[in-house]
This record gives sequence, structure tokens and C-alpha cells, in this order.
Amino acid sequence: MRKLPLVVFVLLLVTGAPGVSAAQPELKTEEQKTLYALGLVLAQNLASFALSPADLEIVKAGLADGVANKEKKVDLQAYGPKIQELQKTRVIAASVPERKAGQAFVDKAAAEKGAVKTPSGAIVTTLQPGTGATPAASDKVKVHYQGTLTDGTVFDSSIQRGEPITFPLNGVIKCWTEGVQQMKVGGKSRLVCPADSAYGDRGAPPKIKPGATLVFEVELLEIVK
Repeated sequence: MRKLPLVVFVLLLVTGAPGVSAAQPELKTEEQKTLYALGLVLAQNLASFALSPADLEIVKAGLADGVANKEKKVDLQAYGPKIQELQKTRVIAASVPERKAGQAFVDKAAAEKGAVKTPSGAIVTTLQPGTGATPAASDKVKVHYQGTLTDGTVFDSSIQRGEPITFPLNGVIKCWTEGVQQMKVGGKSRLVCPADSAYGDRGAPPKIKPGATLVFEVELLEIVK
């Protein structure tokens, strides 16, 4: 694992060292709140392992033995390199049901009247036609958008933040690069992005699962010169 020390630290925060009470700490000072926030951030490193309660007990056992300098039950040099392999296996396994459900959603979107399929498999549906220019992949654009999962859960929204974003069109996920090129300034479209045109099997934990299909409503405000 690229950041194994951080993962171990997360486990210390989440499970507690041996002999430490499992009671939730009180967050009274700014420092305590900041440390708690640090734990939340670092805990994201564990999301891709999809640990079950039984898995977590085994991890805690290894942690306890390591902290207490007890005799190791496995050779760390032999099994340490397998951590990344386990992570990859878990990620791929988690992506399978997401991809299956996502494909059904994509197929339904593709069957809608006026839907356009891009080379990467994204589905673009015009919600409000624009009357301005159409951007090229090399252009920088300003947009308002809202991103949701297929169940409607909002994971990101410039609309909620009240501030549009500006970015080079060739510097984002394929779904956006291809989809926004189907739009004209002043228009609004829905982009249905299968995993391979979005974040793939890696996802973007904790909000976006591996293999997830994403949905964006995008309003093209301007081609920035």
C-alpha cells in the first residue's frame, strides 16, 4: 500500500490501541475537533477494502499484536506486499454490482427520445437547447452543474454552492469532455456517465463507489476566451 502508515494510524483512531476505552471522546476544544476531522479524512483510506465486521476483528488483532510487540502470526515481509493485491481484488468485486445496475440505467437513458451516445458510452440528453457557440475539447468553459448517483443522491453541486466553475474541457472525465461538446452556450443537458467514462473501478470514495454510473445536469454558461 502506498500509504500503509496512514492506514495503520486510521485503525488506531477507529479501533483504539489495546487497553484504551472504546467510549467516544468528547470534542470540546478546537484541537480535539481538528484531530477528529483528521481521523475522518484518514479513514477514507480504508473504504476501498470494504471491511466486514469479521474482517475488522482480524485487522484489530494484527494491530493489537503489533502495538504490543507480540509474536507475529504471519511474516510481514511475505504478506505486506499482498495488501495492495487484496485492495485491488476488493475494489473490483465491489464494482461488479454497481456496473450491472449502472448499465440498466444507461440503457434506459439511451432509449429516451433525442438521446445521443458519445464514443465513451456516455448518454447526452438535451433538456434546454442553447443558442450560442459549441465548445471544442481544447476550450475552457464555465458551467453550472449538479452531480447525482443513479438513486438521485447529490454528491456535488455548483448550484448548491452558488458559484459556477470554469475548467479546460480536456481536463475532466471523458463523459464531460465529450458531452459538453454536444451542447451550445445557454443550453442545459443531462449526462449519464457509465463508469468507464467517469471514475472507473477506482470510484471516488466515500461518495462515489467503484464502478458507479453518474448523472450530471449541466448548464453551459460560457466559452471562456
